[in-house]
Amino acid sequence: MMKLNGTTIPLPSPMPLSQLLEEQGYPNQARIAVEKNGEIVPRSAYADTWIDDADILEVVSFVGGG
Repeated sequence: MMKLNGTTIPLPSPMPLSQLLEEQGYPNQARIAVEKNGEIVPRSAYADTWIDDADILEVVSFVGGG
């Protein structure tokens, strides 16, 4: 099972990072940063980065303010 922000998540099969993010409630991928196994994933690589059971992800959302 992979981990997302410290929570264990069942992953039935490998999938692209972009799909996983959408399924986990991150539809606006322009406002987040993702770290996979300790390395930042460029936003342009979300669709080409595959996630499997052994991965650990950290997702940070950016919040605007004034």
